Amino acid sequence: MSRHLSLSPLSEVSSTSFNKIRLIATDMDGTLTRRGKFTPALLQALEDLAAADIQVLIVTGRSAGWVSGLSSLMPVAGAMAENGGLYFPPGNQKPIVLTPIPDLVQHRQHLATTFENLQTKFPQIQESADNCFRITDWTFDVAGLSQDELQTIDNLCQQMGWGFTYSNVQCHIKPQGQDKAVGLLQVLREYLPDYSPEQIVTVGDSPNDESLFDPHYFPVSVGVANVLEYADKLQHQPAYMTAAAEGDGFCELSSYILQSFQIPN
Repeated sequence: MSRHLSLSPLSEVSSTSFNKIRLIATDMDGTLTRRGKFTPALLQALEDLAAADIQVLIVTGRSAGWVSGLSSLMPVAGAMAENGGLYFPPGNQKPIVLTPIPDLVQHRQHLATTFENLQTKFPQIQESADNCFRITDWTFDVAGLSQDELQTIDNLCQQMGWGFTYSNVQCHIKPQGQDKAVGLLQVLREYLPDYSPEQIVTVGDSPNDESLFDPHYFPVSVGVANVLEYADKLQHQPAYMTAAAEGDGFCELSSYILQSFQIPN
């Protein structure tokens, strides 16, 4: 049965709903990017948020190696990689592993074996270019896979003792229980304890962001407009949605928060 998103457009929400926001925890691909690229408008929005002392924490499925360089170059307050597996504090290129993994070498070997097993049933799947830079998960490209095939892969991973998720870019074989919300909650508890739930907005666009939309943990969540592509695949839905898609939607949210910030609490 299809599940339709019933969201409040950001433009129709009272400005006071966002005037307490001090931290934006956001996905990257399809949320900060536009057609796979960062735009000048996005970089300006990040600078404007930083100037207003509104922190941005990137919460992405991208690899540890990729995020290490990114987080040190962008005006952000740190980044999480591999869907909650790792945290890069601001100014620190050495990650903190959030998922307990006793033996990383053995862990990678088990992931490789799992991927090889999947390839026997789906010979067309190919290891992602950034997979060699990963620590906690294993990725392959999502392009060309149907929804039924993705569901079958999910079921197979579960049977082999692994979790599975996907974005608009990649599929992820990962430890069970590792997701963006679990990792973000740990980072908030251990490294950013000064932020209360009403001071945080979570932002995303695809199924691997679904846990960020869970209202039990994150009451203020926003989907950029392209989240509608996954309307029938999200159990947890964002509370609000931007009119614009991708990075333009994030810029829309940024402007809205900055305007709301001018209103006394």
